[in-house]
Amino acid sequence: MGEVITIGLDIAKSVFQVHGVDADGTVVIRKRVGRAKVIEFFGDLPPCVVGMEACATAHQWARELRMLGHDTRLMPPSYVKAYLKRGKNDAADAAAICEAVTRPSMRFVPIKSVGQQSALMLHRTRDLLIRQRTQLINALRAHLAELGLVAAKGREGLQQLITAVTKSSDERLPTDARFACQTIVAELHALQIQIGGLDKRITQTHRANADSKRLDAIPGFGVILSTAVVATMTDPKAFKTGREFAAWIGLVPRQNSTGGKERLGSISKQGDRYLRRLLVVGAISIVRTARMWPEKYPWVIELLGRRPAKVVAVALANKMARIAWAVLAKGESYRAPTRSSNTTIAVAA
Repeated sequence: MGEVITIGLDIAKSVFQVHGVDADGTVVIRKRVGRAKVIEFFGDLPPCVVGMEACATAHQWARELRMLGHDTRLMPPSYVKAYLKRGKNDAADAAAICEAVTRPSMRFVPIKSVGQQSALMLHRTRDLLIRQRTQLINALRAHLAELGLVAAKGREGLQQLITAVTKSSDERLPTDARFACQTIVAELHALQIQIGGLDKRITQTHRANADSKRLDAIPGFGVILSTAVVATMTDPKAFKTGREFAAWIGLVPRQNSTGGKERLGSISKQGDRYLRRLLVVGAISIVRTARMWPEKYPWVIELLGRRPAKVVAVALANKMARIAWAVLAKGESYRAPTRSSNTTIAVAA
């Protein structure tokens, strides 16, 4: 047996599985390592290729092992699945990872920095609190509807219900119901303050990042979407084209082609769900703007005449993703297309 040159590492909460091979593919290491001894174990090994699945805590371990001199590579778990032999356990998973990381056609996930993960934590926390706020609003509306208090959708209708709850002179609410609903209203106010604090922090991050400010100039983009793209796209040049980036997000049609017959379906919805949702929301805002001022986006109006609004929004989100890649990959600033070439994508230094 020779010296280990490739290792497949199956990470977990407490016990990690290691599978190492030499230059001939002979198994040199097959053992379990406790979480507290992982750094010590890899510190005693010569520099080698270490493959891991891009799952929870993978980026942190990748950074740690790179500091020890190892060539750490992250792979999408779905791409490793094809190399898993019969049966599933930690040892088989580590062997599959070790095999997959040596494939020349394997696609690897760029390792995120601590700053990028911190920025994404702001977004994930904000998204979590917004979902909780929506749950509280729905609960408040449902509870009050049981007592005959119904208001219109939107902020004004919600404010009417909050006033009915907080106004003690309103006799439509029994004491116990009022106490329960006041608890929900208090939670709503607390969540709103916390969401506002996260928004301010994200805005500070945006103002300190040149790439994020360049993306903010693209129609449909804003502070939230710009900072999310910068934090998610670790290396723009990891994608050969803007279409690859759009496909990675899941904004391209799913293919089921064979025998020379091309069959395209709905979008694949692969990749980052949060980023895809933000892009579609930004595209919907452009569609609404185009309906109000048709002269501003004539090509969008043309598409709306042939396709449903949501289909147009997804197509526009795809275009926005490709523009974002071009801006970041080329290090240039967005330039709005002229009226004579409304369908072109333009960037300028």
